[in-house]
Amino acid sequence: MLRASPAVWLPRRAWRWARWMATSGANRSEKARPDARYRETVLLPRSDFPVQLPGRLQPETELEIQQKCGFSELYSWQRQRKTKQGFCLHDGPPYANGDPHVGHALNKISKDITNRFYVMQGYTVHYVPGWDCHGLPIELKALSELEEKQHLSAMEIRQRAKKFAQNVIEKQKSAFIRWGIMADWDNSYYTFDRRYEAKQLNVFHQMYDKGYIYQDYKPVFWSPSTNTALAEAELEYNQQHISRSVYVRFPLLKPPPKLASLIDGTQAISLIVWTTQPWTIPANQAVCYMPNSEYSIVKCTDTGEHFIVAADRVQSTAAILDTEFDVISTCKGVDLESGTCSHPTIPGKQSPLLPANHVTMSKGTGLVHTAPAHGMEDYSVASHHQLPMDCLVDEGGHFTEAAGSELQNKAVLEEGNETVIQMLQAAKNLLKEEKYTHSYPYDWRTKKPVIIRASKQWFINTANLKAAAQEALKKVKCVPASGMNRMLEMLDRRTYWCISRQRCWGVPIPVFYHKTTGESLINRKSIENVIKIVEQHGSDAWWTLPIEQLLPGEALAKVGAHDVQDYVPGQDVLDIWFDSGTSWAYVLEDVGERADLYLEGKDQLGGWFQSSLLTSVATRKKAPYKTLVVHGFTLGEKGEKMSKSIGNVIDPDVVINGGNDHSTEPPYGADTLRWWVAESNVFTEVLIGPAVLNSARDDINKLRNTLRFLLGNLAGFNPETDAVPIADMYVIDQYMLHLLQGYANKVTNAYKEYDYGKVIRLLQAFHNRELSSFYFSIVKDRLYCEEEKDPKRRSCQTALAEVLDTLVRSFAPILPHLSEEVFQYLPFRKESDSVFRSGWMNTSPVWKKPGLEEAVEGACAMRDAFLGSIAGRNALEHQVVLVIEPGLLFELMEVLQQEESSSTSQLNEIMMASQTSLLTEAPRDVIADENIIKGTFLINLEGGDIREESSYKVIVLPAAKSKCLRCRKYTADSPETPCARCMEILSGK
Repeated sequence: MLRASPAVWLPRRAWRWARWMATSGANRSEKARPDARYRETVLLPRSDFPVQLPGRLQPETELEIQQKCGFSELYSWQRQRKTKQGFCLHDGPPYANGDPHVGHALNKISKDITNRFYVMQGYTVHYVPGWDCHGLPIELKALSELEEKQHLSAMEIRQRAKKFAQNVIEKQKSAFIRWGIMADWDNSYYTFDRRYEAKQLNVFHQMYDKGYIYQDYKPVFWSPSTNTALAEAELEYNQQHISRSVYVRFPLLKPPPKLASLIDGTQAISLIVWTTQPWTIPANQAVCYMPNSEYSIVKCTDTGEHFIVAADRVQSTAAILDTEFDVISTCKGVDLESGTCSHPTIPGKQSPLLPANHVTMSKGTGLVHTAPAHGMEDYSVASHHQLPMDCLVDEGGHFTEAAGSELQNKAVLEEGNETVIQMLQAAKNLLKEEKYTHSYPYDWRTKKPVIIRASKQWFINTANLKAAAQEALKKVKCVPASGMNRMLEMLDRRTYWCISRQRCWGVPIPVFYHKTTGESLINRKSIENVIKIVEQHGSDAWWTLPIEQLLPGEALAKVGAHDVQDYVPGQDVLDIWFDSGTSWAYVLEDVGERADLYLEGKDQLGGWFQSSLLTSVATRKKAPYKTLVVHGFTLGEKGEKMSKSIGNVIDPDVVINGGNDHSTEPPYGADTLRWWVAESNVFTEVLIGPAVLNSARDDINKLRNTLRFLLGNLAGFNPETDAVPIADMYVIDQYMLHLLQGYANKVTNAYKEYDYGKVIRLLQAFHNRELSSFYFSIVKDRLYCEEEKDPKRRSCQTALAEVLDTLVRSFAPILPHLSEEVFQYLPFRKESDSVFRSGWMNTSPVWKKPGLEEAVEGACAMRDAFLGSIAGRNALEHQVVLVIEPGLLFELMEVLQQEESSSTSQLNEIMMASQTSLLTEAPRDVIADENIIKGTFLINLEGGDIREESSYKVIVLPAAKSKCLRCRKYTADSPETPCARCMEILSGK
C-alpha cells in the first residue's frame, strides 16, 4: 500500500460515522446519543485511499506510482504485444536550446494522452521521441560565454554546440519522463545522429535528382544580426516596428512617348515615390507603375512644380506633403511606358519606368521604387526586363565599396539609412520624411530586424511542388479543420524555399566549389560518396577529412575535371527545417514511412508540417501523415504573453514540485499539469496561472472524493464471487449501468476526435451529477444499513464496481498517476492489476435499456417535485403519496414498487422519503391542497412508436413513525427501538 496522510485519515471510524450522521440529518449537538450502540452495525465506507494529498505528498506519491507501476517499462511492454492494429504518432522534435517550459508540457502531454488511449484500446503504439539539435540558436548559446568567438574553428564551434544540445536534451528528457510521458526513451532520435544525417542527405539527393533543388542568385530574408539567410518560418513580425519612410522625387528625364505631346513645353516633371526603406534607394534600377490604373499630372499650388502620381493617391499625397495639387491631366498607366527618370542619388544614372502588377493603390503614391537586390517582386521585374541585380550590402548588413565611399561600411539599418536620407536632401530630391509604424520581419532568434538581400543560395522550387502537395493534403484530416485552410494558404504563397545557411553547426550541403571560377560541383557520384562518409563518421567528416576522401574521382570525371585540389567543400549548411522536415525518412522507416498522426502547435502549419509535407511529396508523392492535430500557444491566465519581465512565466517543475514558498507556489504534481492540458481548449490559445492550476487541483480533489466513496463501499466485495447478474439487479443499479454505457461511448468518441476538453466535461458531469448528486445520495441507506451480503446491497456494489472500473479507465490517459493509485487501493486487487496493461473501458451493450430509463426518469421527475417542495428540510422526515392515473407511467412505477406502501422498495429509495405510497386515486383523508404537487411526464419508447403523457400528483405528508436509531429513517414504531428492517438485520448479528 502507498502511504496515506495520517492527518487526513485518523481516527477513521469515528470520523466516518460523524460524516454519515451529519448527512443523514443527525443533530451534531446531541451529547448522549442513544444510537451510539448501533454504530458498529452500520457498514460505513472503509478505505485508506486519501481524499487529497497535501503538500509534498502529491509529487512523492506520483514518483512512487511511476516506479511501482512500471511507467518506464510500459512502452516496451506494449510494443511486444501481438496485435493486428498499430498506431503511429510521429513526435515533432522540440528544439534543444532551453529548459522545458509549459509549451512543451502542452504538446508532450497532449501526445501522451493520445498514445495512452490507443495503448488501452489494444493498439501497438509507435512513438519515438526526438530532438532538433542543429541551428543558429544552439550555436549562439554554446558560444555565448566565450570572449574570443571569432578565433574558433568550425569544428570547435560544432563540438561546443553539440555538447550544449546534449545537456539540454538530458534536462528536457528528464522533465518529459517526470510528466508521465510514455515513449521509447532508449531509442530517441536526434538530428545530429550520423544515421539520421545520412537519411537526410539521401532525401536531399533524391530531390536534387528530380530537379527540385537548385542554386540561384536572388533576394532572400537576411539577418544582419546573425549573418545568415533565413526562411519565412524563421521570421517573427513586429507589428510596432518604426521605419523612417520617405517621399522621394524622381525627375523625369525622358518623357514617355505617349505623353510627349501632352507635357511638351511643361517645365520639369518628377515622379513621387514612397518607400519605408531609404537605404535601398542607391540600389534602385527602375520605377514601377500599375498599367491598368490611372495617373495624374499635377501642379503644386505652393511651388508650381509638376508631379506624376496615381489618380487615386493625389489627395492623400498632397495632404502628407502639406500642400495642394491641381490636376492638369490624367492618363492610363500604360501611357507611362518607355519613360525614364534620373536616379535620385547617383548623378548620370537612369531608372526606366516599367509596368508591374504588384503595385497597389492602398498606400504610397502608386509608383514603386524598385531595387531588385532587395525585394522579391522587384527581383521578378528585373528578371523579366534584364535589369542589373547588384547587391550593395554585405553579409553583416553594411554597404559595400560598390555603394560609394560616402556609404561604404555603414550599417544599412542605422547610419547607412541616415546617410542616404542626407544624400536625398543634398540632391533636393527628398520631399518628406516621417516615422511609419508597420509590421516588419525580425529574426526569431535575435529579435532584431532583417533585411531582404540578394545572394547566391540553394533553394527548393516549391512552385513546382505546390500542386502535388495540395493534392496530397486533400487526403489528410486536420483537427481543427481551419488549420488545413491556413496551411493551404501558406503553401499557395510559397514559391521557393531557401535551404542554405551560412553557419557551421548543421548538416553540410554536399556541394564543392572550384577555387578559381567559383563553379559548383554536385552530382550523383559526389552526393552518394558524402552520404556514405556521413553514415560512417557523421557530418563532422565534412570539416575533418581531406578533400581527396570527400570528392571521388568519378564525380570529377563527370564534369571533365581532373585535379581534386582545384575544389573546396562548400561551407553552407542545410536549413534546420530541412533537418527536421526529413525526420519521416528515419523515424518512420519501420512503419511504412507514414504516421497516423502529427500533433504540434499552430506555428508548425508553416514549419514542420509543411517542410515534412514538401520533402515527402517531392520524393514519394504522398504526405508523411494521415491526420494533423493543431494546438494553440500558452498564455498567462489573463491572455497575456508570458515574459520574465511581467513575471508570469510558469515553470512546469515548479508546478509539480512547488517553489521556494509553498504558500504561493504549492506543489501540484504532474497530474494537475496534465488535467490543465486536457481541460483546455487546445485548438485555441491556452491560459495558465495560479487560478487555473488551483481550479484544476480542486477538480481532481472532487474526483478523488467520488473515487473514495466508490472504493470505501466496495470493501468486502469481490466481483468474481459476489456480483449480481444484471437481470437480478435493482432497477436503479441497472439504470446506472445504462448511464455508464452512454458515458463510456461518448468518452471514447471524444478521445478519437482528440477532444480531451470534452472528455473532462463528460467526466465532471458524470461524477458530479449522475454519481455524487444523484446515485450516491439514493443508495447510501442500502449500502450502509442492509446486511453485508444482502442481494440488494450486492446489487449496488456490482454497479459501483463497474462504475469505478469504467470511471478510472475513462480518465487514465489524462491522469495516469491517479488511475494507477486507485488500483492500488482496490479491495479485490490482484498484484498484477494495472490500468494500462488491462485495456479500455469494458461496458456491455446489454446495459443499454431505454424502457428502464423511462421508469427511473419518471420516478425522478416526481422525486424532484417532492424535494423541491421541502427545500432545506430532511426528506426522511416525510412520507410521499404518488397518485398516478392508470396507464403506462403507473405500470412502470409498479415495477419499482409492487405493494401499495413501502419504506424499502426501489421506488421509495429513489424518492428518498421514509415511506412511499403508490395509488391511482388520492386518499380521501388528504385535505390540505397545498401539500399536493401536480405534474405530467411524457413517455417516449421505441423511437416514438409508443408515446403517452401521464399526469401525476405528489402528496407530501409528515412521516407517521419515529426515527430509527440505526438507519435514521422515520420507520420505527418507537423512538426507543430500531425499525423492523433494522431489527431483522440486528437479530442476525
